[in-house]
Amino acid sequence: MNTPDGLRSLRVGLGERAYPIFVGPGLLRRGDLLADCLPGGDVLLVSNETVAPLYLETAASALAGYRVQTLVLPDGEAHKTLETFARVIDALARGGFHRDGCVAALGGGVIGDLAGFAAACYQRGVALLQLPTTLLAQVDSSVGGKTAVNHPVGKNLVGAFHQPVAVLADTDTLATLPPREYRAGLAEVIKYGLILDAGFLDWLECSLPALLERDAGPVAEAIVRSCEIKARVVAEDEHEHGRRALLNLGHTFGHAIEALAGYGEWLHGEAVAAGMVMAAETSHRLGWLDAAALARVRRIIAAAGLPVAAPGFAPEAMLSAMGMDKKVIGGRLRLVLLEALGRAVITADVPRDLLLSVLSDVRQAS
Repeated sequence: MNTPDGLRSLRVGLGERAYPIFVGPGLLRRGDLLADCLPGGDVLLVSNETVAPLYLETAASALAGYRVQTLVLPDGEAHKTLETFARVIDALARGGFHRDGCVAALGGGVIGDLAGFAAACYQRGVALLQLPTTLLAQVDSSVGGKTAVNHPVGKNLVGAFHQPVAVLADTDTLATLPPREYRAGLAEVIKYGLILDAGFLDWLECSLPALLERDAGPVAEAIVRSCEIKARVVAEDEHEHGRRALLNLGHTFGHAIEALAGYGEWLHGEAVAAGMVMAAETSHRLGWLDAAALARVRRIIAAAGLPVAAPGFAPEAMLSAMGMDKKVIGGRLRLVLLEALGRAVITADVPRDLLLSVLSDVRQAS
């Protein structure tokens, strides 16, 4: 649905737990949208030290009809831990929140995942409102109900599925996003075209210059189309028993990069971008993706200003870190690969030697 003020909306179809995604400018000021989504109790507004000075007061003002408490956490992937999660739980408990309360996550993927996990756990589950302020969070992590914190052994190893009551993606917040963070979000947008929508990939390839300039029209279109794809997949497979795993193209490789580098050295989208190149190279060596398609994957990712290689990681160490991936079943590593551009598959039939060869060669590519 489109409105004259630029508001666009869609729904994640999960029966009684269906919820809206709103995309457009100025949404953090839209108290009317928030009031329609919240259950009516108190709100804990969780943000970080980077986002809070920019948008906390605006979001709190839009929630003026509620008793709002705020919690500002340190910024960065390095703080996506059980210790920080405990701070959110402590704020809920000491703040006297009950089961009709709500946790509102104002920030990027780290805040959304962390605050969402706290909402999933506190009193066995309270409402969650996602207010994503980064491109990556607006197109991916705020939608679908995955919440988690990291563990030194692997990324997102401790978490739960907990759907929000709504997602409000205020596109105005992207104006204050550093260029590196913005480009990292484009990785997840590109992912959707690669896995399920070749037509969207064609559009992205043509629209990348405008997207990099943060042209409002193409940016809103990219967010909406990304969310439409994810919403459709989540509605079919909420708890990732099958098809939803396709959304993890590049993530098995990427999570290993993040863990080995130390959380925060690589942005998540950067690691996923390099991981998608590794997945495409693996697909090519299996005979699924031709050389022209492989070259196109590399070209699009590079054109978005994202890495196409991950130097400095030993293949054996990468493979070991990939073994902690949540798609491992029965000790077998399952990967999301490409049969063609726009058509992804999940497979556990990649020979170890081939994978080690890819990890060795791609990390040195430029």
